[in-house]
Amino acid sequence: MKARTFRRHVRESLKSLARNGWMTFASVSAVTVTLLLVGVFFVIMMNLNKVASTIEEDVEIRVHVDVAANDKDKAVLERQIGEIAGIKSVKYSPKEKELNSLIDSLGEEGEAFKLFEQDNPLNDVFVVKTKNPTDTMYAAKKIERLNYVATVKYGQGKVEQLFSFIEISRNVGLILIVGLLFTAMFLISNTIKITIMARRREIEIMRLVGATNGFIRWPFFLEGLWLGILGSIIPIAVVSSAYYYAYDFLNEKLKDHFIKLLEFNPFVYQLSAILIIMGAAIGIWGSLMSVRKFLKV
Repeated sequence: MKARTFRRHVRESLKSLARNGWMTFASVSAVTVTLLLVGVFFVIMMNLNKVASTIEEDVEIRVHVDVAANDKDKAVLERQIGEIAGIKSVKYSPKEKELNSLIDSLGEEGEAFKLFEQDNPLNDVFVVKTKNPTDTMYAAKKIERLNYVATVKYGQGKVEQLFSFIEISRNVGLILIVGLLFTAMFLISNTIKITIMARRREIEIMRLVGATNGFIRWPFFLEGLWLGILGSIIPIAVVSSAYYYAYDFLNEKLKDHFIKLLEFNPFVYQLSAILIIMGAAIGIWGSLMSVRKFLKV
């Protein structure tokens, strides 16, 4: 396409937006409302996903070694655990370290446990992590069958519920976002269709004088692009501002907890780019789907 022709298409698309003010407003509003909802859901889901990933990474299997095991038996057990499919790491924690960790975790109440330093009743422990957190249950069952394993603990019951909740939350969030996007495409498609119907005579004349489908389609393509980009400006401004204040407020409240929100930078810039791309894609798709039926002669 020649540069002069492209400039002509750009001018025509901008003129069309100005001529059809109310239709432009309706289309931009449809995109704005939808992207605002998508942006909010996206922020919530991405932060929930980060929290879920953090929790998943903290899931571990604690293998308590039988007190009858000697150093050779422990070495064999460590090797056997490491050979199980899906195991990421195996770390040995002697019972002395376990007792110190227990005392430290209990604070002042833990001082009483120092009496056990001479006759430690705890077991040596292998701390095991899997490559995929959802493989924890499978690995734990395999480890339980090995020799010199006293007990295997990984939060049985609670871990399964946690993974189930995380999976359901992710799926529900994805379905909601996809549903909102399709709703936006439907709304903008119908809104633009009304605009195009009002201009169908213009399209027919262009066809009669020999204009190609591509020549006719380009202004509408660009018009949809502008509508999508315009519709993404307000959602980006609102979501970015809200997240800026929410991030400062919640980070202060959660600083003593393991939960951490996504950093404002670069998350907000990534989110802005996604919303602009989504807006442009919705606008282009809506325009092309609407103008297509008028090009079928």
